[in-house]
Amino acid sequence: MKINQPLTLQEVEQVFDAYEKALVGNDMIKLDELFWNDAATLRYGAGENLVGFDAIQAFRLQRPSANLARTVTSRHITTFGTDCAVANITFTKAGESRIGRQTQTWVKFPDGWHVVAAHVSWMESK
Repeated sequence: MKINQPLTLQEVEQVFDAYEKALVGNDMIKLDELFWNDAATLRYGAGENLVGFDAIQAFRLQRPSANLARTVTSRHITTFGTDCAVANITFTKAGESRIGRQTQTWVKFPDGWHVVAAHVSWMESK
């Protein structure tokens, strides 16, 4: 298995950038496109454990659409072969003293790359 093949890494970086833009812009249609539409999709957030695409979509629809902007302070993407990748970031938000962390597992399906599992958490800044 080849790790971080340049073309695959570039694809995942681009789709991750599209995710980040959709997230801070509250583009629900794009976010839905980027998550795997399946009952096995997971998103564990800072205060919720969501199992299945429908639960993730419902959560997004009810969350506040204000104060979504954040600054990515580090990003690490590793690809495994041509169809799997893990993306990890840290981020900050205005008015928040803690550091946010996000992990996503991306899989390439026939229709493109999708998040199959995600985790968001906060830690105290040092």
